[in-house]
Amino acid sequence: MGRVTRRRFIGTACAAALLVRVRPSRAFDRRSRLILLGTAGGPTPKPSRAAPANAVVVDGRTYVVDCGNGVARQLALAGVALASIRHVFITHHHSDHDADYGNLLLLAWGDALRTPVETWGPPPLLRMTRLFLQMNQADIDVRERDEGRPPLAPLIHPHEIHGDGEVMRDDLVRVTAARVEHPLVPLALAYRFDCPDRSIVFSGDTRASTHLVELARNADVLVHEVLLPSRLPPDMPDAVRRHILNSHTAAEDVGRVAAEANVKTLVLTHLVPTEPPAPDEEWMAPVRRHFTGRIVVGHDLLEL
Repeated sequence: MGRVTRRRFIGTACAAALLVRVRPSRAFDRRSRLILLGTAGGPTPKPSRAAPANAVVVDGRTYVVDCGNGVARQLALAGVALASIRHVFITHHHSDHDADYGNLLLLAWGDALRTPVETWGPPPLLRMTRLFLQMNQADIDVRERDEGRPPLAPLIHPHEIHGDGEVMRDDLVRVTAARVEHPLVPLALAYRFDCPDRSIVFSGDTRASTHLVELARNADVLVHEVLLPSRLPPDMPDAVRRHILNSHTAAEDVGRVAAEANVKTLVLTHLVPTEPPAPDEEWMAPVRRHFTGRIVVGHDLLEL
């Protein structure tokens, strides 16, 4: 081995230092995490399942889809840091999907959120955001003054969606929306997330929809609401029964949608009726009549 001169030693050391300096602090994690935070359907609290909410996590960045009651606690139970939330998407303005929209942002800020959050959904999302901040202004003022927290309002950037098309795109995820049919709601949306490793589609609340089929075409995962008409209570008021049957998708039709869209995995969520709980096989059997791919019955905090 040749003699190491002082010049060679210094040159080697400088090169090594440069390599250390440019080496990334951590590897980019291309794997998306899909977490079903709440899988119940309907506006009232359920003993067996939490209210509708989902999270997609990519490289430590969290995208929340729907904000049913208790979504912040469900994220905590799933081990997802509230400070990692960067985007929140609302499918439609029914209380089981948006009751904790403002609360999630307030609680995340009361924890450790210091970065902006972009929020997306149908009108009147801008007005809802403004009124929520007004309603909680006394609490916000105290925490900004006594706890040294940054102003909350400038961290929340709401965007109203008025129809189909690309909603947002960042360096990790592209999100596309499509109108779906959920009668009595002026605008209900489904969302498709094209992540680095796979595509994930959320139906929101809808009856069987050709727009959803097109949005979900060849997707890796379709997270779809599901209804078992035979389990609806016989004493249910006629108006409520009509609304449920006209506004949601029966299990057999969910199978048809998934088959026509040619998705790889179908995840059943927003289970109606939620109570009393039905065995997984009862939800899957009607779906299997039309869909031969992988079927997963959603449960709270299930990660796929």
